[in-house]
Amino acid sequence: MTETSYLTINQLTQYIKAKFTKDPYLQTVYVTGEISNFRLRPNGHQYFSLKDDDAVISVVMFKNAYKKLAFKPEEGMKVLVKGHIGVYERQGSYQLYIDEMLPDGIGALYQAYEQLKEKLAKEGLFDFEHKPIPRFPKKIAVVTSQSGAVIRDIITTVNRRYPIVQLVLYPAVVQGNKAKDSLVKQLKRIEANHDYDTVIIGRGGGSIEDLWPFNEEAVVRQVAKMSLPIITSVGHETDTTLVDFVSDERAATPTGAAELATPVLQDEIIRIKNWQRQMFAFEHQRINHLNERLLKVQRNYIFQDPSRLYEVKQLQLDQLNDRLWTNGQKFLTKYKQEFTTKTNQLWQHNPKHHVINARQQFEWNQEKLSSAMNQFLNNQRQHLNQHMTTLDALSPLKQLKKGYSITESRNQQISSINQVDIGDKVKIQVSDGELNAQITGTRKNK
Repeated sequence: MTETSYLTINQLTQYIKAKFTKDPYLQTVYVTGEISNFRLRPNGHQYFSLKDDDAVISVVMFKNAYKKLAFKPEEGMKVLVKGHIGVYERQGSYQLYIDEMLPDGIGALYQAYEQLKEKLAKEGLFDFEHKPIPRFPKKIAVVTSQSGAVIRDIITTVNRRYPIVQLVLYPAVVQGNKAKDSLVKQLKRIEANHDYDTVIIGRGGGSIEDLWPFNEEAVVRQVAKMSLPIITSVGHETDTTLVDFVSDERAATPTGAAELATPVLQDEIIRIKNWQRQMFAFEHQRINHLNERLLKVQRNYIFQDPSRLYEVKQLQLDQLNDRLWTNGQKFLTKYKQEFTTKTNQLWQHNPKHHVINARQQFEWNQEKLSSAMNQFLNNQRQHLNQHMTTLDALSPLKQLKKGYSITESRNQQISSINQVDIGDKVKIQVSDGELNAQITGTRKNK
């Protein structure tokens, strides 16, 4: 009988993992499916599932691979993935490790465009007050390729319309992986300069891949934070990039951008000359009107004989002086009479008479008070003598002189035989001294 060899769970799992690893068909697989159980982990690896109508498979997408995505995976999104099959030993399950992922049925860039657009819109980045484009700029910065047709079209248009403005080119890469950093760098240089009135940024037409640098989040945010008014001209009229949503003006073509940034110098000169003619005509009419008013004023009788100007005023002044004198006399007379009346009333109420009467009353009251006090003292003295006589009659000393005595024992007066015992020492007070005695017997009254 042969002995059966049993495998551990780890040995079995390792064997299955080796089969998966060595299978050339599982080393690189291309799978399409619908994202399920997706929960974004912002700073780590992503774990979710791919499914179709009949099956589901666990998926792992490591952080480095996920960062390369140009779109944000969402629950229910159908995708095309490239990866390899592996075994997770701890759980004994196989899963798909994704290296690349694209949306199925819609371009990845377009998907990323819509997602970033939605994100920035929710932040309110597109809701802002547009800065006005200066009508007569002195200096314009242009961010574009130095060898493209854009800068040539802008230069040609500006020289034709407004040759007195200064154009300064900030050459930038407008296509490819380096374009994002190049555009941001040139915009920051312009912002730090503080010497420009307007900024034009753009490039010629192309595919969505060619125009993609102008949809990059860093470029869009830099355009949004610029303090200078910005005109964008990216691609053709039908192309709309995210920088168009944060710019102050969007032009369909580079020529259109130049036209938005500059006026037509010849038209402005004609307009200025028309204003000059209108101003000259207005001033001429105004001067004629003022001359007519001057002549009319000069012919006025006041300027012919200025003294007549004061005739009426002089009469009014004399009348007012007369009224002032009359009213002043009446005022003085009235107050003289009142003064005399008050003086007489004051003399009649002279306090001297009141003082004399008050002094007499005081002296009389003083005599009356003195007499009353003497009478009161005599009465009190008599009452005192009577009380002293009565008190003396009740004095214990007088009772002692009549033969009475006071007996004390233990500092307590004895009023009953019950207060002492045979042998107690007592003190007897008589009128001329004290006697010390001892109780030898007691007898109670019947």
